[in-house]
Amino acid sequence: MRPSRDAKLQVSENSQVQVIARAACILRALEDETHGLSLGQIAQRVGLARSTVQRIVAALEGEKLLIAATPNGRVRLGPAILRLAASVRSDFVHQARPFLTRLSQELQETVDLATVKKDHLIFIDQVVGSQRLRTEAAVGETFPLHCTANGKAYLAKLTNEQVEALIGRDYAERTPKTITRLDPLLAELATIRKIGVAFDREEHTLGISAVGVAMHDPLGNPVAISVPVPTPRFVNRQTQIAERLMATKRALLAQLNAKAA
Repeated sequence: MRPSRDAKLQVSENSQVQVIARAACILRALEDETHGLSLGQIAQRVGLARSTVQRIVAALEGEKLLIAATPNGRVRLGPAILRLAASVRSDFVHQARPFLTRLSQELQETVDLATVKKDHLIFIDQVVGSQRLRTEAAVGETFPLHCTANGKAYLAKLTNEQVEALIGRDYAERTPKTITRLDPLLAELATIRKIGVAFDREEHTLGISAVGVAMHDPLGNPVAISVPVPTPRFVNRQTQIAERLMATKRALLAQLNAKAA
């Protein structure tokens, strides 16, 4: 008995979906590999035959999603996918901006938006507060994870094992209040997971305290919003700041989910 036309179409569709899934695995394997990977290295990481990887890589190269990294066969992410990623990042910053601005106006404080790159934060947007005494950090500036509110909010999204693998067991002391060991950091992360918000009480910079929350952008990349405040003003306002920050996160997520639906 010959298979029906519908059955043939179903097999073809399943095969196409499988190819797309495999291509996605290959692209993810090359994330952060600035020097590229060989076909053999990619095959080992994604668990596919080298011949299969070679066919998919060739197709991705044809679309400029991958390019040659070295003359000896390594490949890396290409300009097309980098443009797509930059477009999504720019679009997310654009979508988040009104929420950051509203929060800054409500609190009259600076509001920062950061993304996570391996073991540190990179600031990608900021709305400066209206107070004369305020905090500012340049967009593009990097910060550690273990002693910042937004960094700890991100770490709380990971398992304890992932935290240790990412930042180790010992950390640089930025101030006398910095947590420098894994065990006390994990204890604080457990609290953050329960309350949904993280605090930096002069752990990164003396005189500056902050509240932070973490989430994911539409591509699944981790991002964090934080409100840094001069400590004298922070002490009596930290509960209010935390509540407004969590409300901002909920509102932003609701908008992202509505657009994705």
